[in-house]
Amino acid sequence: MAHRQKSGKRHKPKTVLRLPDLEQSKTAVLNSLPAASSQESYGHAIDEFIGWYCSEPRLAFNRTVVLRYRFFLEQNNLAPSTINVRLAAVRRLAFEAADTGLLSPELAAGIHRVKGAKRLGVRIGNWLTVEQSKKLLNGLPSETVRGKRDRAIVALLIGCGLRRAELVGLRRQDFQLREEHWVIADLIGKGKHIRTVPVPEWAKHAVDDWISVAGAADGPIFRRVNRLEKVWGDGITPKAIWHIVKAAAANAEIPNLAPHDLRRTCARLCHLAGGELEQIQFLLGHVSVQTTERYLGCKQKLRHAVNDAIRLEDVRPASSNRTSGPRGFTSAGRA
Repeated sequence: MAHRQKSGKRHKPKTVLRLPDLEQSKTAVLNSLPAASSQESYGHAIDEFIGWYCSEPRLAFNRTVVLRYRFFLEQNNLAPSTINVRLAAVRRLAFEAADTGLLSPELAAGIHRVKGAKRLGVRIGNWLTVEQSKKLLNGLPSETVRGKRDRAIVALLIGCGLRRAELVGLRRQDFQLREEHWVIADLIGKGKHIRTVPVPEWAKHAVDDWISVAGAADGPIFRRVNRLEKVWGDGITPKAIWHIVKAAAANAEIPNLAPHDLRRTCARLCHLAGGELEQIQFLLGHVSVQTTERYLGCKQKLRHAVNDAIRLEDVRPASSNRTSGPRGFTSAGRA
């Protein structure tokens, strides 16, 4: 007896993804990312793409459409780094859609070949000098509870080059003695990388001053402080670190200062003090030494600029009593 062959249609990947398909792929992308900051960044980038993709009906999800999206981002005058982050999220979205059978592997491979925006030149960062760093620290009051907390936060940002997310998670037991030196032991940083961060004595004194008034025995050491100078809560957020640095910078009259600029300052000051590049890489927790080199700043010397050697102080403007006329004539006669 002949067996009846079952005739069934084979599932064919889609070319046009609807909103439920995009949301499913977005969930798969976010679940594959270990860091909360990466999930937030990719989630925002994917939402921006989905909003643009769904604004025009019947768009196929292919290389041509992603190229149009890149052109749309460039027309909005976004920075190349921002455009590349958003395109990386779109590539990841296409990969997850192909992995779940929603998109053909050929279309996903075409999307993966879309190149990012070119970065022409080097954008200058923001670093503080030793004098500015001292002014930033000394401008914070050491008599008040809030001042002690803010001083300890700024000290760890400059002295240890910590990220905001690393700073808010510090606990009292993280500070340990190693080789007769205070360190932050086994700090879990970006990408789940573990490193040990040495703590300078002046930064450790600032932390001890804060702990003596906060009494944070368990949990994160940095807490909220209300208007009555009372410590409360079980921690602070990375956004609070942003406001603390902004307020300290305004008090020290340092414009356009962000918390990450203090991380760059740490790298620059260590390098100027004779620190080895490899040790600075260990301190900041960079996987690539090229990233550390970018944190040290560009090779252009702005304090001793090359065009400062052009001495034109003796050049004075022409006298205003003699006004030039047509064909080289002046008001006083023929030139």
